[in-house]
Amino acid sequence: MVSTAPLLRLLTAIDRRRMKLLMALALAAYVASVWGNFINMRSIQDNGDQKVESKIEEVVAPLREKIRDLEKRKRNVEHWIGHENFELINHDVVEPLYIEVDQIYHLASPASPPNYMYNPIKTLKTNTIGTLNMLGLAKRVGARLLLASTSEVYGDPEVHPQNEDYWGHVNPIGPRACYDEGKRVAETMCYAYMKQEGVEVRVARIFNTFGPRMHMNDGRVVSNFILQALQGEPLTVYGPGTQTRAFQYVSDLVNGLVALMNSNVSSPVNLGNPEEHSILEFAQLIKKLVGSGSEIQFLSEAQDDPQKRRPDIKKAKLLLGWEPVVPLEEGLNKAIHYFRKELEYQANNQYIPKPKPARIKKGRTRHN
Repeated sequence: MVSTAPLLRLLTAIDRRRMKLLMALALAAYVASVWGNFINMRSIQDNGDQKVESKIEEVVAPLREKIRDLEKRKRNVEHWIGHENFELINHDVVEPLYIEVDQIYHLASPASPPNYMYNPIKTLKTNTIGTLNMLGLAKRVGARLLLASTSEVYGDPEVHPQNEDYWGHVNPIGPRACYDEGKRVAETMCYAYMKQEGVEVRVARIFNTFGPRMHMNDGRVVSNFILQALQGEPLTVYGPGTQTRAFQYVSDLVNGLVALMNSNVSSPVNLGNPEEHSILEFAQLIKKLVGSGSEIQFLSEAQDDPQKRRPDIKKAKLLLGWEPVVPLEEGLNKAIHYFRKELEYQANNQYIPKPKPARIKKGRTRHN
């Protein structure tokens, strides 16, 4: 019988040599890779450090923006911190919330086009799953819920002015649909819970609102125009500027929301200022109030931008005894004063906010 031990020893020795060779090759490949990356980095550096710095800035800038946003929002409520009737809870409404309350003002959602179009899925989740969670909370604790709906449920309206009986004219697959349709289905959810579960609901269809403590670079027309005028930059108008809007001051809106919450009106109610202005008129008014020499710059029209917007507030007047009382120019002067103070604060902290652009169709720029 022939012994196999020498053969096994030979194979083992070969395997060991093979393993050593493979490890050596792997180490050589790793060193070559590292050296290649080092050479590439040196090459980039030789071509100019600005390329590396710009890449880093692209990654870091959004994080800086988020931190400033958080600081800004905290400053908006810091005067209430410590009050016995105030508690600040950091919570995402997409997740269920378990607290004891009597009334729920469900205002959660990005509202400016650049913000809600930035993450349309999150916008949809906030307005659908978030609304379901708030309705579930209202059902569990027997609370009344007020939904902050929007004039955007009317879309690009074919009826003017818009009253609560108008069903709207909305593009269900356009760039604004995540917000428009999100709010429309949120209203549907409210009335489903009211009919099936007996939850008390109130629905406010809010039209354009402005005032102090609004985000300076959220991309809405008021903040964009004031910021651009104060910084001496062109006021950007999307399209010909003939689109109309109706702007209400924030204190009028708050009074309307409280009146609706404490009323017996369960059907939708428009809350807005029926004083209608074209976007171009509004840009010229802000230029005058700021005392700015900025030019007005016309850009391509944003897709699905409503051409007319004006609320019919007969229902709010009749059933709530509510209507706006703050004149437009008075409210704008307060907002301009606030923006000036904010710019001073930001300058001291070495940060200059910039307006967010709308998503626009391709086209040429013109000036007047």
